[in-house]
Amino acid sequence: MRPQSVEVLGVRVDGVTYREACEIAAALIQQGGAHQFATVNPEFVMTARRDEEFRAVLAATALNVPDGAGVVWAARRRGLNVRERVAGVDLMLKLCDWAARYRWRVFFLGAQAGVAERVAAALVLTYPGLTVAGAYAGSPRREEEMALVARVRAARPQLLFVAYGAPAQDKWLARNLPLLAPAATDGASGIVGMGVGGAFDFIAGVQKRAPDWMQRANLEWLYRLLRQPWRWRRQMALISFALAAMLESR
Repeated sequence: MRPQSVEVLGVRVDGVTYREACEIAAALIQQGGAHQFATVNPEFVMTARRDEEFRAVLAATALNVPDGAGVVWAARRRGLNVRERVAGVDLMLKLCDWAARYRWRVFFLGAQAGVAERVAAALVLTYPGLTVAGAYAGSPRREEEMALVARVRAARPQLLFVAYGAPAQDKWLARNLPLLAPAATDGASGIVGMGVGGAFDFIAGVQKRAPDWMQRANLEWLYRLLRQPWRWRRQMALISFALAAMLESR
């Protein structure tokens, strides 16, 4: 059953907690077929307003979790009972914990060469019993898609995390995830794919994540801006988002 949701500037946001998102993933894997999750933040919403393909991708996903304090704030203004922010990197970790317990096979796709392998090795230590189906950088270029699909399909994962950055990772999943679903035979499990942006870099130690107190205060955006001043143009989307969301909910 789909959770309660609301549209924020034309993008669906589902009001789920971490646990509920994991429960939905488990149900979809048991159900079979291919299912896409997206981690909606203000940048997603503003990109979707000008990118019709990305907007269509987000409309068709199985779950759009409320990632980003701005999205949580806007969804609440629209009347959705958002009980917690569901950050993409943390949801990925919680899904890996469930994968270790339920013996789901996990594939890590994306980031720079060698990073996915480092992530897989780190998470096997963190979650004993985690089965890594594969780890590979690849790229979101269309000319590589068939080779990547063949590689992932042969690995038979139930969870696929793709770290190519939005919207490329989400568009890649929308095009290729249906090709990765196991054959519809009795007992076949499904596959859940989720774009995870810079999560691999955080876990592998390539980039530092904001301190816990900044995460709790919803100031991760400020931490990233201080460490990477070149991001200021991207952060302008937060201001545009806030203004548009306020006008929408008047």
